[in-house]
Amino acid sequence: MSAPVLESRTPARVRSMGVSKRSRFVGFLVVMMLLGLAAAFLAPVYAGFRVVSDGNVDDRQATDAIVVLGAAQYNGKPSPVLKARLDHARVLYRRGVAPRIVTVGGKQPGDRFTEAGAGQDYLARRGVPAGDVAAVSVGHDTKQSLIAVAEMADREGWRNVTLVSDPAHMARVDAIAKRLGFQTHLSPTRRGDGTTLTAGYVTREVMGLLAFQTVQQWDTPTLLD
Repeated sequence: MSAPVLESRTPARVRSMGVSKRSRFVGFLVVMMLLGLAAAFLAPVYAGFRVVSDGNVDDRQATDAIVVLGAAQYNGKPSPVLKARLDHARVLYRRGVAPRIVTVGGKQPGDRFTEAGAGQDYLARRGVPAGDVAAVSVGHDTKQSLIAVAEMADREGWRNVTLVSDPAHMARVDAIAKRLGFQTHLSPTRRGDGTTLTAGYVTREVMGLLAFQTVQQWDTPTLLD
């Protein structure tokens, strides 16, 4: 009498196990979807926090070099944004933050001068000794320019840098420089064009920081030990 009972219960047990496995799989998918949605929401929030908080840092510890990120120049004259960065770097240099300033930035098609060269000339005309300013006239964006700076740093044997740019730009600059192997200190501009954390500028830099952290960093070499 027992055999028929076992035969009748076995299919039900199998069906129950199948439903349980499917339920667990569906539950797993739901959890993964919720985690993905949470990450999609939290990542921009965290990036926005980084952009705003890094823009309010002013670290003036002694370093090997002050690196001034490039901005537009007009026929060899720095734009107001670039001028604000260069003036800030000159203040840091005079206060002994670093023994050298590195200006960076290439030129756009049709330009006769590079951003780095315009910056170097501007500083020289304002009393910074020529031997203390190096122009890295390579790169059409932040990442390319910082790679060129890292190659110079590797040759010269220095690692600690003070990064100078607009407040909203600092988080992305810092992320790229650290990926390259720099020990970074941030000192964004406080006066002049580019210093206001506008909604448009912050949004653009949040997107740029997310793009670097999720995609671009993986083909960015670590050049410094």
